[in-house]
Amino acid sequence: MKIILNNRQEEFEGQELTIFAIMDLKSFRFKMLVVRLNDRLVKKEEYSTTLVKDGDDLKIIHLVSGG
Repeated sequence: MKIILNNRQEEFEGQELTIFAIMDLKSFRFKMLVVRLNDRLVKKEEYSTTLVKDGDDLKIIHLVSGG
């Protein structure tokens, strides 16, 4: 499957994966994330059930805080 991940084209095995599976494959292990799938905000509790399919646009943004 081919998707756009953070504005870059990426290719993964299979026809669909969950957001959690993609985060695991890409080693995204940050605590504070904002995830948008096709411009829809995805809640943290939905990462393991929300499927990403061929052609989808996925943005996983790591929030940084400080002062």
